[in-house]
Amino acid sequence: MTGQGRPGLVAVADPAGHVLPLSLADKGSAGRTGFWRTQRPVLNPDKCTGCFMCWLYCPEDVIDMKEGAGPRGQAIPVIDYEYCKGCGVCAVACPTRALEMVDEEKFMHEEG
Repeated sequence: MTGQGRPGLVAVADPAGHVLPLSLADKGSAGRTGFWRTQRPVLNPDKCTGCFMCWLYCPEDVIDMKEGAGPRGQAIPVIDYEYCKGCGVCAVACPTRALEMVDEEKFMHEEG
């Protein structure tokens, strides 16, 4: 459902069937913020259940869910690090702790 002509506003149902309004951020509405991030969320796909909680709570709308991409065929989050601010909301929202906040410096050292 949509928000009756209001862009960025949708209605979602919780598990109990209650319809709740949800305001969506526009991707990049704060500009390309990834360059000043000090931490980044890193996914452990084996822990991910595809529950969409990270996607739902991301305040910058930089998480897309890729259907069937997980090791058990579940949807997993794909994070656009160019716009991710590293706020950690997604990691806190994750019920299985599949997302871990890693220091940007440590991540660059391990990847490089």
